[in-house]
Amino acid sequence: MSLDFVLRKIIHVDMDAFYASVEAMDNPELKGKAIAVGGGGNRGVVSAASYEARKFGVRSAISGVKARRLCPDLIFVKPRFDRYKEISSKIRAIFYDYTDLVEPLSLDEAYLDVTENKKGNPSASLIAEEIRTRIFNEVGLTASAGISINKFIAKVASDYNKPNGQKTVNPEEVLGFLEALDIRKFYGIGKVTAEKMYQKGIFTGTDLKSKSLEFLEQNFGKSGSYYYYIVRGIHNSEVKPNRIRKSLAAERTFSENLSSEIFMLEKLDHIAEEVSKRLIRSKVAGKTVTLKIKYSDFTLQTRSKTLPYFISDKSVVLETAKELLYQEKMNNSVRLLGISLSNLNTEKKVKKVEPKSVTVQLKFGF
Repeated sequence: MSLDFVLRKIIHVDMDAFYASVEAMDNPELKGKAIAVGGGGNRGVVSAASYEARKFGVRSAISGVKARRLCPDLIFVKPRFDRYKEISSKIRAIFYDYTDLVEPLSLDEAYLDVTENKKGNPSASLIAEEIRTRIFNEVGLTASAGISINKFIAKVASDYNKPNGQKTVNPEEVLGFLEALDIRKFYGIGKVTAEKMYQKGIFTGTDLKSKSLEFLEQNFGKSGSYYYYIVRGIHNSEVKPNRIRKSLAAERTFSENLSSEIFMLEKLDHIAEEVSKRLIRSKVAGKTVTLKIKYSDFTLQTRSKTLPYFISDKSVVLETAKELLYQEKMNNSVRLLGISLSNLNTEKKVKKVEPKSVTVQLKFGF
């Protein structure tokens, strides 16, 4: 089998503990302390944590109660998303000084394609270093970066020398880098998939590479081919400046657990209204309605239904969500409900083309 490398110069820039760092920058008294953004109340969830807090095991998405138990001196700060967006805009303005091929993933990270750039600099590594220096001097925050031949490897590399560092994986280093990588470090392989891979004797990139395409597809479904190609350094996804929205959602965490479906319906009414407003504001509609349920024991369940037509009207969204709510009996009291619409009318169906030939240039000037 022959495989095709598409060589680009990709930088993945990832801000260091972004929300927490902004809070520490704006309030110098917080510098060097264990802080968590969000999660202050009994029902709260941590949105971000400083590196000082992470040493105690405090991470995003854990409950505020658990975070306080892990770190008794933890300082909780209320999130200020308008401020984070303001800072993010300044950082992106720096990116655009180097290339128009910028694909934001969130407020605090983005891909940049600098294969051809506005500075005429052949070194992606030097560009990444310059960008990080400018972010620090002009914004006051530190950033980390990964540099390589595609988005996947750049994303993995950006986590290597955090915080305030960068790592370049040159074309000739790609295969060795991936083979030595712990399977948990592969972007796109979560905890559940990693556990399944362990059961199949897959612990490193070398182990993953030893498995055939047929084996991976048989055991991991459609994701099998993705794993097969990425461990060989093949990820031909382009940096997309205007990412097409694939879903739109709204959710609510309740101050008290809900056990009555009557109260849940009342909450769903408000959530459906918010989803509808966002759909109309974004001028999109969707076919697939998904109901998200998080129980009091933090287990998560989703129920979905795909309609034969696109919808954005609140009444249809709500009725479909109600149907999903009554689809089966609740396992426990509920702490969160959410509604999302996917399969949007903005999505374009693209025919998948598998790589057919190999082209590897080692002198690429990273």
